Amino acid sequence: MPAKDLFDLSGEVALVTGASSGLGARFAEVLAAQGAKVVLAARRMDRLTALVQRIAEHGGAANAVDLDVANRPSIGPAFEAAEAAFGPVTILVNNAGVGAGMRFLETDAAVWDDLQRVNVDGVWFAGQEAARRMVANEIEGTIINIASIFGYRVRDVTAAYAVSKAAVVQITNAMAVDLARHGIRVNAIAPGFTLTDMTADYLASEAGKAMIDQIPQRRTGRPHDLDGTLMLLASRKASSFMTGCTIVVDGGHMWSFG
Repeated sequence: MPAKDLFDLSGEVALVTGASSGLGARFAEVLAAQGAKVVLAARRMDRLTALVQRIAEHGGAANAVDLDVANRPSIGPAFEAAEAAFGPVTILVNNAGVGAGMRFLETDAAVWDDLQRVNVDGVWFAGQEAARRMVANEIEGTIINIASIFGYRVRDVTAAYAVSKAAVVQITNAMAVDLARHGIRVNAIAPGFTLTDMTADYLASEAGKAMIDQIPQRRTGRPHDLDGTLMLLASRKASSFMTGCTIVVDGGHMWSFG
């Protein structure tokens, strides 16, 4: 099958959480470019509106919905708005997440609770909402969770964040096993350090530059480095026999232990 057909997402409806900036915005643009109708879900509606316009200018179809994944009651209405705009969601990208650069002993309850609400509960309950609707509509859909290499390793100031991303890896496995019978595939992407608004200041610092020297490829990731992995997992034609997989995209950083 030609690659253009293998990764053609025409007829798919994708909902991307945390789509207002960084990786989420990139994911939305890539999915739209491949033919999916994309629902942009986040709290910053002004940014979403601008992204909807940008996607439209490139011939894509997008709609914006207000969603704070930490606010559980807002998840259902976001999916209802998505269905009203384009029909039932067939692809969910669970991208919304927050970070925290603190050591274990410095991490207070408020920071811990915030990380768990967004990075863990948000993935769980958005995934659950998507899956329930896919089952009700008899859709063989796909869910893509965004994990991190810190789901597998820990640096001294990533304790709580690493725990939350390890949970995302295991949520992916659990969802994959339970939803396979319904024809729903669940996989994850675990990026290494990637240049986004959230990481730019750290990566430009002396500590960040020292960390980059420890990456075998001697560079950080760029959002477009994840395009191919996203397209692979989103396409039911390209990855129909893949579920419960977490794909690491990190320039070899996982194995450098730096």
